[in-house]
Amino acid sequence: MAEETRKSLQDLLTKVNGLYCILITDRDGVPLLKVSSDKVPDQATRPNIISTFGLAVDQGSKLGLGKTSTLICSYSQYQVIQMNRLPLIVTFITSDSCNTGHIFELEKQLNPIISELNLAVAES
Repeated sequence: MAEETRKSLQDLLTKVNGLYCILITDRDGVPLLKVSSDKVPDQATRPNIISTFGLAVDQGSKLGLGKTSTLICSYSQYQVIQMNRLPLIVTFITSDSCNTGHIFELEKQLNPIISELNLAVAES
């Protein structure tokens, strides 16, 4: 299963222009699945960076607008899009010119993978 899942993610990575990395982690930033190109900076996928998403979600909920589902951060050369699928976090690292709408469409294709991983994480 893991190899098929990794291949599916790799296929998605090549279909979207400017998508450099798909990373699925637990809420602490521990990587469960990762596919990436050589264009992604190593420091962007460190667990301590990814785990700050949880803190940002907590702060965002204090605005009184409901549960935070997605964060998008734009930098000079990259975008980082993180989706809250607790107990999992799905992180996409893209070029600054990548179409963010395409990334949101990928979420629908990732739902079966995320569901399986959710079950595996919940059981452990």
